[in-house]
Amino acid sequence: MTRAILPKVFTVLLSGALAGLVLATAALPAALVFGIGFASLSGPYAELPSTLRTPPTAQRSNLYANDGTTLITSFYQEDRVDVPLDEVAPVMRQAIIAAEDVRFHEHSGVDLRGVVRAFTVNQGAGGTRQGASTLTMQYVRNVLSTDPRLSEAQRAAATEVSPARKIQEMRYALALERELTKDQILTRYLNIAYFGAGAYGIAAASKRYFSTSPADLTLAQAALLAGLVRSPNTDDPINGDADAATARRAYVLDRMVESGQVTPEAAAGAKAEPLDLRPHETPNDCTAVPEEHNDWGFFCDWFTRWWNDQQAFGGSVDERQRTLRRGGFSIVTSLDPAVQEATTEQVRQIYSVENRFAAPTAVVQPGTGRVLAMAVNRVYSVAANPPRQKNHPNTVNQLIAGGGTIVGYQAGSTFKLFTMLAALEAGLPLSTEFDAPSRIVTDYKVSGNASCGGYWCPENASSSMSGERDMWTAFGRSVNTYFVWLTERIGADRVVEMAERLGIVLRAEDDALLARHGAREWGPFTLGVAATTPLDLAGAYATVAAEGTWCAPTPITSITDAAGRRVTAGQPDCRQVLDVDVARAAADAARCPVGDQSMYRACDGGTATRLRGQLGRPVAGKTGSSEGYATETVVAFTPQLAVAMMAANPDEPQDGVGAKVQADMVDAVAETLAFGLRDQPVRDFVPPSERTAYRVTGDRSGN
Repeated sequence: MTRAILPKVFTVLLSGALAGLVLATAALPAALVFGIGFASLSGPYAELPSTLRTPPTAQRSNLYANDGTTLITSFYQEDRVDVPLDEVAPVMRQAIIAAEDVRFHEHSGVDLRGVVRAFTVNQGAGGTRQGASTLTMQYVRNVLSTDPRLSEAQRAAATEVSPARKIQEMRYALALERELTKDQILTRYLNIAYFGAGAYGIAAASKRYFSTSPADLTLAQAALLAGLVRSPNTDDPINGDADAATARRAYVLDRMVESGQVTPEAAAGAKAEPLDLRPHETPNDCTAVPEEHNDWGFFCDWFTRWWNDQQAFGGSVDERQRTLRRGGFSIVTSLDPAVQEATTEQVRQIYSVENRFAAPTAVVQPGTGRVLAMAVNRVYSVAANPPRQKNHPNTVNQLIAGGGTIVGYQAGSTFKLFTMLAALEAGLPLSTEFDAPSRIVTDYKVSGNASCGGYWCPENASSSMSGERDMWTAFGRSVNTYFVWLTERIGADRVVEMAERLGIVLRAEDDALLARHGAREWGPFTLGVAATTPLDLAGAYATVAAEGTWCAPTPITSITDAAGRRVTAGQPDCRQVLDVDVARAAADAARCPVGDQSMYRACDGGTATRLRGQLGRPVAGKTGSSEGYATETVVAFTPQLAVAMMAANPDEPQDGVGAKVQADMVDAVAETLAFGLRDQPVRDFVPPSERTAYRVTGDRSGN
């Protein structure tokens, strides 16, 4: 008899048997008599719900470092990872069948013999003592009761104790067995079943109880796990009743002997074994990163913020989080554990974890936007801090990338890069000269200490900076008045637009309003009065390193879904935003501040000249100090890597870090670059054309 017609014959037998039992005993409710008669079960099979064909089981998403194997953390609502049947030990398959459905391979979804036996036992006991659910019926119930697409009422109805629910369960089971093989049903059951202690599916259960894989389970371990699915909440030997779990293990072993799956001697040996639990709790979310790598938490936190912005994963943040925690993604990030460790070490040499000052630092790869490291001298934790210490030593605020309450810190003269780029793009060459005075009175109206008769009048940091300057020497020595003059000449709005084009996000409300409605009058922008973050700054300078290709900073190397398909949302988002020659010219001038020499031998002094000697390869960059040395900033880059470090008090922005820390930051950035480039060949910058270096032209627009 073929498998296709078995269910129909079985339906008739089941209907007759149950009807006979009902009429003989008159003990079952009338609803069962009418509900399970010939008209109900012998008619057309109920349409199998798509949920049962393609079960929407929640699976754990895993977040890995850039090697693809080092686990950072996981995200899940249910700790589950589906595995194929050939990755489950045969003894585990035998144990679950012996425990839950010994005639699994003989029935067609509903076990008539089991129904009769359960009915007889329950009638004699005066209550429900034995069930008749097959593995297929249990699978149907599990799917319907956990389907996120159903309402709460629909999910509750799927597990209610009623004849109607049982009848529907049987109908679906019969239909399902016409659609799937026994091995497919067993696979799905093992992957959806709850084994207690937060472990859903056999892979998670094997790891949770024994720190092993389902392929390596022993007889004793398999029997224990198979025994848990009946009462996972009470028999769980980790959090519940170990004696009950041991008794259930013995029961399963006895059933395996009865069914001929194991010998009595093997079962006796397994019964004699201690439980030998080796519990492993799968980390969940960013606060669960390995304790010895707590510094990964800030990168993990930024990853979740990145994910929440990706429309590919849902129409709202809530939906995107559900996708992450149910979708079974394998996410390989850009985090380089070795570079992260080296960067964290350098940061903590600047300030200790307990220090009120922070040195958030970002390491970015030009040309891809991939972030290799995010470090700060803080503990990633929601634990309480001492009074009046909002962000130290514990915090989960995004001090490196910004967001939430963190808008960033003033980056000082590092913003002069945007003025230089805007000027180069406007057609001015690197050789543009100006006799820079010690103080300059502008046409920008301001009030306060920087006002001269109502107009902004900034001065240089020292009188030695005054005199004839071009872009090379003005950028190298950080001559304020030169760049203020340059801003007036090309327009402050072009400087603001350039910064935003290169990824500077103006998170502070006042900054955003000025950029939107007053950019033409925002002359002070060129001196870095707007708040930014190390990540934005590293990304902007990486654009110059990549010859004008801006890439959105990304935490991703690759994302694959539960079926192993590559997700395009993880690919770099890059575009050319600068003329290549303009970017090369800016890089050429940016060699001056850090002790390197431009291709035109035009550098004459800088603010961090020892950095080139420490690194030992071509490098460019810039330092910056905000007013009163409230913050200090150092950015450096090569064609392969960009690093930005800022020093500030995140809780009190006006609590100045002082000028002395900048020297230590220069050393730290040089060491971070050196480590990150340790295995990479020495690459030099490509020189700009003589036209961009020396000739006034029309606009050089590359965006």
